[in-house]
Amino acid sequence: MPHTPEIAIIEANTLTCIGLRTIIERMMPFATVRTFNSFEQFVRDTPDMYFHYFISSQVLLEHSAFFIERKNKTIILTNGIAGTPQIAKFHTLNIFQDEDNMVRSMLRLQQSAHAHGNHIPTQFKQAHDTGKSLEDPNGLSLREIEVLTLIVKGLTNKEIAEKLFISTTTVISHRKNIMEKLNVRSVSGLTIYAVMNGYIEADCI
Repeated sequence: MPHTPEIAIIEANTLTCIGLRTIIERMMPFATVRTFNSFEQFVRDTPDMYFHYFISSQVLLEHSAFFIERKNKTIILTNGIAGTPQIAKFHTLNIFQDEDNMVRSMLRLQQSAHAHGNHIPTQFKQAHDTGKSLEDPNGLSLREIEVLTLIVKGLTNKEIAEKLFISTTTVISHRKNIMEKLNVRSVSGLTIYAVMNGYIEADCI
C-alpha cells in the first residue's frame, strides 16, 4: 500500500492553520495534514517524516538551521511583503489574499516544485482535436470542460459565450451543471479540480 504523504503546518495563529489546512486537504485529499502551534510541539513528533512544511517566517527565523537543511520541502507563509534575504531562498506563500488567489498560488507553487509530475492537459487536447469524448471522472462533457477552463481563467459568462459561440443562457446552464456534478460552489474549488485533472496548467490561471 503506498505511503500517504504527510504535511506539517507550523504557525502560532490557529485560524491561519485551520484555513490553510482546509485548502490543502481539498487540493490533496489523499494527504494527511497536521498542524502545530510551535516548533517545540512539532519536533516532539517525527519531523523528518513530512513531505512538506508550511511554516511562519518567525519559525524560520528562530529555527533556520533545521529548515535550511530541508529547504526544498519548506514553504514560508508570508504577508505578501518582500521578506528578508533568508526568506527569499525558500518557496513562499502569501496568506494575506483571498481564497481563490491563494488556491491559484498554491497550485502554481505545486506545479513548479514538482515540475516532472505536472498534470499536462494532453488528454483534453487530444479529445478536442479528434472530436472524441473525454471521460471525466465526474461525467463532465467536453463542452462542460471547455466552460470550466474558461471560468477558471477568469472569463465572465458573456466572454465565455462569445468565445464558444453559444448564448449566455447556455453558459449559465453549463456552469450550473458543472457545479452540481462536482458538488463545488466556488471558483477556487473549480480551479483545484481543473488543474488536478489536467484540464489547465497552473501557469494559465
